[in-house]
Amino acid sequence: MRIALAQINVTVGDIKGNADKIITYLEKGRQEKVDLIVFPELAICGYPPKDLLLKKDFLAEIERHLKRIIKNSSGISAIIGTVEKGQKQIKTTNYDISMQMHSPHYKLFNSAVLISNGKYLGSQAKSYLPNYDIFDEQRYFTADQRHYVFKIASLKTKSLEKFGITICEDIWVDDKIIAELTAAGADFIINISSSPFYIGKYKLRQQLVKNRSITNRVPIYYCNLIGGQDDLVFDGGSFVCNAQGKMVKMAKRFEEDFIIFNSEDLKKNIKTNKVNIFNDEVVETYQALVLGLRDYVQKNNFNKVILGLSGGIDSALVACLAVEALGAHRVVLVIMPSKYTQSSSIRDAITLSQNLGIEPLFIPINEINEAYLRTLQPEFRNLPADTTEENIQARIRGNILMALSNKFGYLVLTTGNKSELSVGYSTLYGDMAGGLALISDVPKMMVYKLCRFINELPRENQRAVIPESIFTKPPSAELRPNQKDQDDLPPYRILDKIIHLYIEENRSKDEIIKMGFERELVNDIINRIDHNEYKRYQAPLGIKITPKAYGFGRRMPITNAFR
Repeated sequence: MRIALAQINVTVGDIKGNADKIITYLEKGRQEKVDLIVFPELAICGYPPKDLLLKKDFLAEIERHLKRIIKNSSGISAIIGTVEKGQKQIKTTNYDISMQMHSPHYKLFNSAVLISNGKYLGSQAKSYLPNYDIFDEQRYFTADQRHYVFKIASLKTKSLEKFGITICEDIWVDDKIIAELTAAGADFIINISSSPFYIGKYKLRQQLVKNRSITNRVPIYYCNLIGGQDDLVFDGGSFVCNAQGKMVKMAKRFEEDFIIFNSEDLKKNIKTNKVNIFNDEVVETYQALVLGLRDYVQKNNFNKVILGLSGGIDSALVACLAVEALGAHRVVLVIMPSKYTQSSSIRDAITLSQNLGIEPLFIPINEINEAYLRTLQPEFRNLPADTTEENIQARIRGNILMALSNKFGYLVLTTGNKSELSVGYSTLYGDMAGGLALISDVPKMMVYKLCRFINELPRENQRAVIPESIFTKPPSAELRPNQKDQDDLPPYRILDKIIHLYIEENRSKDEIIKMGFERELVNDIINRIDHNEYKRYQAPLGIKITPKAYGFGRRMPITNAFR
């Protein structure tokens, strides 16, 4: 049997467009003489649909387009992720408030439907429903503990193939489902997933499936979603794993792909195909940010993006990512110097703009800043200057970018990184003002690594895009004379380690101190992190690249006395 994994990029809510794409791939499969095409989890409605599932019209549209897909499945079979509605209405009571609020009053299932030659043959619903912040499936779906072995005939040989279907978490939680299916006679397992990216997850995902294959002595076809959806990026990386745990076919990552594999070849000793699997954490982070930005802009119908270019490393990275994702003609760069801006910073910003092929806007803020200070002078009389005056400059720049955004419909990209956002080294309604915080989950030291990687990419003129002086000068917000980040923060190499231990690994203060960090420093950093949740709550959403991104699902309460 020739089986294809259709690793496609869909849009949440674009049910017709997603269905059109699925139908296009069915035709591609017919041309390639494929017997069975596998599509990702919830491919018809997109993942994660969240509270769209509470809309009856949304569910009706899914049903209507599933029927259209089935009509277009002549001469081929397919497994497609979709929402299915139970036949009976749920009986609710006055005491079952949560059900009345959160359910469309029908049991809903996260299902994989099997269709063939214009007919609906059956479905397998998901058993293990996650309730984490990516998508609380328990809020919407009913778990199904029944597992089926399906049979389908090869178009060429007419021989029957027996297989089981699992959906994403069904393969992550334990071996029970796969063991049950193989005991019932399944020759192979198909898993459809919408598994989002974070650094290192691809290796984890492959190792998990290898272990399942070896333990149960069964081949597994794994089909994952690809594309950006709000703060999530789905990296694809679909693959076929034989019963010995060997990856015998792999799809590309961070782009659509269509891989075909003959099931009889699973018994052969074949070589692994070579594709751009991007195991390096810098490379995969770069690809994830580019894809996340591109899809956010395209799927939300923005024409251009705009950002302030300071001559520093963070805005340089965002500018380069934007040009890679959208092209220079869709990126607007604005240089907004104040009296504290070093001439070298202006020079670096101009050089970077020229290297990217963009003519920057030049809007000085001195006069505006002086007008603010004159207006506030009666209230500020006899008071020393402090961060208030510094933040006014940042807010002026934010206002300018938002004005250009309003006038021309641009999406404002903020340029703050995770290290700054963690400790509140940012200005509300200033450098935090915008529509997408592209690198808000990228630690400062990773920012430098990504910029080095960008400069090493092959290009026609063989010239580094980012000037070397941007790498070598001390980081500075340039909001007061001779300001340096390290006047207020520890070196970023140390700060990033403490943030990682406290946020990513949930280490306690005492554990971090025992690892060799100074007690006073650890106390200061943890206090800053805990006290700045109110800022992070008001920040634009950003692209998730680590297991724990700020604001992602809003994990932390703002009003919170725990210290």
